[in-house]
Amino acid sequence: MRPIVQSKKLQHVRYDVRGPILVEAQRLEAEGHKILKLNIGNTAPFGFEAPEAIVADMIHNLPDAQGYSDSRGIYSARTAVAQYYQARGLTDTVVDDVYIGNGVSELISMVLQAFVDDGNEILIPAPDYPLWTGAVSLSGGTPVHYRCDEENGWNPDLDDIESKITPNTHALVVINPNNPTGAVYSEDIVKGLVDIARRHNLVLMADEIYEKILYADEAVTPIHHHVATYAADDVLCLTFSGLSKAYRVCGYRAGWVMVSGPKHMAEDFLEGLTLLANMRMCANVPAQHAIQTALGGYQSINELIVPGGRFFEQIKLANRLLNEIPGVSCVEPQGALYCFPRLDPEAYAIEDDQQFVIDLLRAKKILVTHGTGFNWFEPDHFRLVTLPDTEVLTEAIGRIAEYLETIRR
Repeated sequence: MRPIVQSKKLQHVRYDVRGPILVEAQRLEAEGHKILKLNIGNTAPFGFEAPEAIVADMIHNLPDAQGYSDSRGIYSARTAVAQYYQARGLTDTVVDDVYIGNGVSELISMVLQAFVDDGNEILIPAPDYPLWTGAVSLSGGTPVHYRCDEENGWNPDLDDIESKITPNTHALVVINPNNPTGAVYSEDIVKGLVDIARRHNLVLMADEIYEKILYADEAVTPIHHHVATYAADDVLCLTFSGLSKAYRVCGYRAGWVMVSGPKHMAEDFLEGLTLLANMRMCANVPAQHAIQTALGGYQSINELIVPGGRFFEQIKLANRLLNEIPGVSCVEPQGALYCFPRLDPEAYAIEDDQQFVIDLLRAKKILVTHGTGFNWFEPDHFRLVTLPDTEVLTEAIGRIAEYLETIRR
């Protein structure tokens, strides 16, 4: 029998958040070691539970959720999403502009499959959420990474974006608030991104899953600016969001994409997207019933992101402790659930950051993700999830500091 090998389409696809490092962690667990997993923004293992109203509403609707729904999603969920964006200034949003999916991840893959032809170039931020890069490659496209500027609060470098646009560039991906850096883009930056898309006839793809997780204190008051608000009627914008993070229901897989702008110019593309939605039948129906309750009810996330709230206190603590380690610097996150610290090459001679993370795992039983796993250009960063409580975070970063001391020049 001939060897069974993976498709050549996977040749350039990586997803290191769950890659070889996780395999090593599982091996250590099998040997009896307790591993603190700070590699994935999964809220449930750290004691964050879904709001009771969301769970109750989903349970209440279970008897009516046994069959397939409309492939684009149930009417009440799509209406709730449309009204959500109407309330944010996108008054032309209607139910038919909304597609419900099994999380944002599925919808990213569906949109790119419907949009990308072989060799099309898609601009993606570096660092990025690696699903974007992998899904572009899997769709036959070419991911082109534009630099986000660490010295400018990890905002996108607009000049770098301009320099990488070619006649084959078809779309510009914006991740705001950003994973992994926690950057929340200013209004000027968002307007600049939209202006680039407008002048070069690019489709905007806005990943806004962390839009509700913003950290305001006396020094900083970040404001999330929807890309679609500035795209108006002349730039097609696909806005991705969902319930996973802000409502602590990662496992429900309830996300959406909203289409705005010159939809009459995108009828053929939208027909293709509907075809793919039909082929997967529909998204998880019980979880769709949670969307209306989540968007229209009490927003419990607000208690977590203000001073005294767990999300707020944990990310502030992690940022402070990381910056106290010699040779480590971290731009303070303004949103999301992560820190993305830099290891000064003058202090740490790291040539292979994946091996660095594996060595840290073996030495201190702490699982983080290396920066090049997020398509960053140099092996001098890693991402740390800030979901554990302050006591556990203090212990974890203390162990990281101990390990770094052993390799510091």
